[in-house]
Amino acid sequence: MNIVIPLLLLLPCVFGGEIEDRIARAESKWKLAQRMSELKVPGVSIAVINGGKLEWARAYGTATPETLFQAASISKPVAAMAALHLAQNGNFNLDQDVNEKLVSWKIPTNEFLGENKVTVRRLLSHSAGLTVHGFRGYAQGEPVPTLKQILDGEKPANSAPIRVDILPGSKWRYSGGGYTILQQLMIDLMKMPFPQIMNMIVLRKLGMKHSTYEQPLPANLAATAATGHRADGNAIAGKWHTYPEMAAAGLWTTPSDLALFVIEMQKSIKGASNQVIERTMANEMVKRQFDEFGLGLVILSKGFHHSGSNEGFRAKIYGTLDSGFGVIIMTNSDTGDKLINEIGGAIEAEYTIKK
Repeated sequence: MNIVIPLLLLLPCVFGGEIEDRIARAESKWKLAQRMSELKVPGVSIAVINGGKLEWARAYGTATPETLFQAASISKPVAAMAALHLAQNGNFNLDQDVNEKLVSWKIPTNEFLGENKVTVRRLLSHSAGLTVHGFRGYAQGEPVPTLKQILDGEKPANSAPIRVDILPGSKWRYSGGGYTILQQLMIDLMKMPFPQIMNMIVLRKLGMKHSTYEQPLPANLAATAATGHRADGNAIAGKWHTYPEMAAAGLWTTPSDLALFVIEMQKSIKGASNQVIERTMANEMVKRQFDEFGLGLVILSKGFHHSGSNEGFRAKIYGTLDSGFGVIIMTNSDTGDKLINEIGGAIEAEYTIKK
């Protein structure tokens, strides 16, 4: 596959000389045209935060800074922020049995559910003992199941039933299934569709105007969306898969929009902003709950991050806890991980970031 790298596409602003020099130094280490061709990655979009502000954003290949990408599992920390907002407002307690709040569906009782309950804290930290690691989504033309069908693993769902099969709180195990239960919980509490909940609580408040949890992607947004690609360079049949597991994998967005989320996290941790959650909840989010996992985020000694992997898409966000630096990189290829690591490493080296 031949990939043509057009002129750099910038956000509608003029960068100063120092920023341009930084970008040029980072770009010199990427060999981007060569690496995109070798890895068969058609489009890459990047946003960099410095000093608590979006410093620059650029896109390469077939992408522009406004191109929508599937955030995949980066949907989880954004959904986690919304859940903590609801907890903050008294809709539930983080350590309360979620079956007490679920209405239209409940977690089936079994021998693992005794004194140790499935709680929102455990859902968000992947320690609730739940099955189903992730989801492959639904190709264009495939029937899309209801949320209840996904929870119970009933056709046309293509994933197993989401069930507790180890003692809650006893082990860390990544579970997109847990976030799907969170999605049902939020719907039951708010009595409105999940995309509407996320838009009201997080996206609109943070100014994430190029973001939506709507699945399938509405026709009016399809023209601005990247087409996912396989490792061999071939496009996903139908361009992308649909993910009704919205809290776990359903966010469509841009790096610049995700930068707004990272910036809000950084400010909320310090108590400098409370557009969605206050300082106490923000610090719960970046506190290690189980192993290296906080509430929706992976926690490092000096920062937080999360990666995303949907069919044909790879992405990653990273933000520091105290210095106001962050980088978001999104690609539309199954082989995007390698490129993300190379680009991210060069940017972090330029800004002398130590994790």
